[in-house]
Amino acid sequence: MNNNLSNIKKSKLFLDKGECVAIPTETVYGLAANAYSNKATSKIFRLKKRPKKNPLITHYVNLKMLKEDCVLNDNFFKLYKKFCPGPITFILKLKKKSKISKNVTNNKKTLAIRFPKHQLTRKLLKKLNYPLAAPSANISSKISPVTKEDVIDELGKKIKFVLDGGRSRVGLESTIVNLIKKPQILRLGGIEISKINKVLKSKMKFNKKKKKIIMPGQNNVHYSPGIPIRLNIKKPKPDEAFILIKKRKLFGKNFYYLTKTKNLKEAAKKLYKTLRMIKKKNFKSISVEKIPNLGLGQAINDRLIRASKF
Repeated sequence: MNNNLSNIKKSKLFLDKGECVAIPTETVYGLAANAYSNKATSKIFRLKKRPKKNPLITHYVNLKMLKEDCVLNDNFFKLYKKFCPGPITFILKLKKKSKISKNVTNNKKTLAIRFPKHQLTRKLLKKLNYPLAAPSANISSKISPVTKEDVIDELGKKIKFVLDGGRSRVGLESTIVNLIKKPQILRLGGIEISKINKVLKSKMKFNKKKKKIIMPGQNNVHYSPGIPIRLNIKKPKPDEAFILIKKRKLFGKNFYYLTKTKNLKEAAKKLYKTLRMIKKKNFKSISVEKIPNLGLGQAINDRLIRASKF
């Protein structure tokens, strides 16, 4: 993170040339490119081996540029005032005159947008005259990166530059809210549904049933370390890694604790890093004890369920 201004300038140079750069956010690291450029955004799909039908989230620094691309509504302003910048993504109606690449939207008339909170990325966005399309900086369906090292582990020399912003504070992707008509939660993430419901005075719940893919994170198989995962386990097999939510008098080389006190915020932050660590230690499978399905525990369980479908 040394010499931040110099690194931000380097990032801008690559982005202005139509290249991809990995950027830090409070959720996970993103693989960023000029959201107005077909050539630049096509590189995101190629680097990630990402299906073209899967739209991208576009990152903005303020409302001024967003108003050029999207139709804003009352529900958006309520949530924006409360949670932005932060780990929440909105699905909004795209304006006909928007310059957003069709690669980003998969030719749809909607756009997934958010305002990242990480100060380095906000400083970078302020220097650009375009927003950044930026899905997670990993191979599609694999574990999202939460550090610079994770990005390099995933993409190696294929990535032109990584803007090092330290470890992601939240560690899980953003919560996605569809605001086109009646608000819907499309992806669980860094902001709890109860907090969103309180602002909108609504009673939204997350519908697990597969929907038409209109935004990232809707694929059944996702967030996978590439080895089998068994959920809600009380006793692991002798040769598999065991992830526990709370520290207790159980020790072993195969035991991995997400928290000491069943702190779900801490558990969310450590989840991806723990999965990646276990994979590197060459375990053949992972078992996970039951995670409380409330608050951020819902988002953790959502990630583990889809990772287990490897």
